[in-house]
Amino acid sequence: MRLDDQRESDNVEDRRGRRFGPGAGIGCGGLLLVLAISLLTGRDPAQLLQLLQGVQQQQQETAPGPGGPAAPPADQLGTFASKVLGSTEDVWGKVFRQAGKQYQDPRLVLFSGSTPSACGFSSAATGPFYCPGDRRVYIDLSFFNEMSRKLGATGDFAQAYVIAHEVGHHVQEQLGISDQVTAAQRHARSEGEANRYSVGLELQADCFAGVWAYHAQKDAHLLEPGDVEEGLNAAAAIGDDRLQKMSQGYVQPESFTHGSSSQRVQWLRKGMETGDPNACKTL
Repeated sequence: MRLDDQRESDNVEDRRGRRFGPGAGIGCGGLLLVLAISLLTGRDPAQLLQLLQGVQQQQQETAPGPGGPAAPPADQLGTFASKVLGSTEDVWGKVFRQAGKQYQDPRLVLFSGSTPSACGFSSAATGPFYCPGDRRVYIDLSFFNEMSRKLGATGDFAQAYVIAHEVGHHVQEQLGISDQVTAAQRHARSEGEANRYSVGLELQADCFAGVWAYHAQKDAHLLEPGDVEEGLNAAAAIGDDRLQKMSQGYVQPESFTHGSSSQRVQWLRKGMETGDPNACKTL
């Protein structure tokens, strides 16, 4: 990808190297305080401890680092992620304006190991995700190494596709699509039916990632030869059928939540060929 001239986003929180976790920093003094309050009030000490941990996590998440707000990522991979996010902001801001809407930028949280979010406490094992509760995209950048080493999904555009897919979920949130799907899932008659709604949502996010790629190339010429193939290969690598085959040796289509390899390739390609969000009719 040609990102040298692409601006970095201002909406990146670099939490890498910061320690998060239940009970982090609660020493003997804190435990004694919890026990003392429990004796005085008659409240369950476990509930008090959970409350203290929740407050502590909130303080860790909102408190600025030494010397004020965190600086933009200085490492190569962090800068790459910041520039990709900046490109998605430019593209979706333009697409929304053309539709008479206003796009609100999401924030990208870079973390290592684990981190709190409005969707709960998450670890690197969960992979990249979007949390509608705080409108943030979360990613442990070590995921890119795992994606390359274990799944064979290599290249910078494969990495950009992952970020653009999660931003696609933010677009769905902005358009009210996510709420519609959540409501439909609540009324689903079976787990399989609920999963089909989930698949549709994920495939649409793939298509929206393709829409971003279309406009990033048209407006800023960010793509290089081979980038499209990298993206399509990454989409195929994280299809439910391929992942299930790798993990358990067989495929269960009724349990798909993200779509098969062929479906993910199909909808990413659709977005890249049309550049039209209205063409992403997966639901």
